[in-house]
Amino acid sequence: MKTLVFGASPNNYRYSNIATLRLQQSGIEVIPTGINPGTIGGQIITDLNKKTIHQDIHTITMYLNPRNQQSWYQYILDLRPNRIIFNPGSENPEFYKLLDQAGIHYQEDCTLVMLASNSYLLSGLV
Repeated sequence: MKTLVFGASPNNYRYSNIATLRLQQSGIEVIPTGINPGTIGGQIITDLNKKTIHQDIHTITMYLNPRNQQSWYQYILDLRPNRIIFNPGSENPEFYKLLDQAGIHYQEDCTLVMLASNSYLLSGLV
């Protein structure tokens, strides 16, 4: 279940950084992507500005606030994930309409809580 962390930060106090590490520790293949260069858990953060089309993305876990998401809508749709998790502060009803039209499942949740409660993999069976 390949997961793309959208808005990953090299700053270890950011939730996107913590989530990337927890996903790695859970044995989930993770691709941290962000606009700030650096590494998380030994993995290089992929530059979002390059809009790399990654294959077989199951889940995108969103860490950008809604006003910063708009320029990435088409890129995210082109990745064709099975689901997008909108973490607290990233909820975006405007984007939900586009995801509904594209048939992409989304949920408002917290990746860290989902991992801690062992519901991350179970809720990913969509």
